Amino acid sequence: MNQPKIVSPAEWLAARRQLLDKEKELTRRQDELAAERQALPWVRLDKTYQFDGPSGQQSLGDLFSGRSQLIVYHFMLGPGWKEGCPSCSLLTDHLDGARVHLAARDVALTLVSRAPYTEIARFRERMGWGLPWVSSHGSDFNRDFHVSFSKDEVAAGSFYYNYADSAFPSEEAPGISVFARDASGAIFHTYSTYARGAEPLVGAYYLLDMVPKGRDEKELPWPMAWVRHHDRYGVTAT
Repeated sequence: MNQPKIVSPAEWLAARRQLLDKEKELTRRQDELAAERQALPWVRLDKTYQFDGPSGQQSLGDLFSGRSQLIVYHFMLGPGWKEGCPSCSLLTDHLDGARVHLAARDVALTLVSRAPYTEIARFRERMGWGLPWVSSHGSDFNRDFHVSFSKDEVAAGSFYYNYADSAFPSEEAPGISVFARDASGAIFHTYSTYARGAEPLVGAYYLLDMVPKGRDEKELPWPMAWVRHHDRYGVTAT
């Protein structure tokens, strides 16, 4: 890290106020984008999806837990994987505490992965997470929402991800999908985002953005190469 210029308190305050103007403008733009996101048209889902969870088979409607809005995080854990994606795990570490607040605003939150539920349950217990997590194994859910790909697609290096022909070095990819349910029980797809679109859920990144070294990833082979499962860092938070 290069040593920044050392200035007087008055000079620092002037620079901070200039940055504050930019931060406020970004906040206003984020509010505008949120309004545009909420105003997107909806697509009715006529296809039936089944998931496997701790109490057996569940429909997509069941995942709403009696609420009218549902957020699904597409967690990268494929069949036969020994453990879940470290980056998805970093994100999920931030979600447990949010569940009760979301529930108070008529929102259910769940993770969905393609691994069989027994494999999900084993990793979920290791991580100590309490939020719902179900398996889409055997259904088209992951493919229909463009977060799972065949071995041939991965080998070819081209498939549809993040709304364009893309390449991803895995059969599983991350994403968020949002659904709504009306009084008749009809379910609608309202929004999905992929890749860095899920980054706002990673509060640790936004805290790192406040410190002088920032994310400190420039010398790494890829941006999240430093990320580990929370039981693999070998450090304590004290």
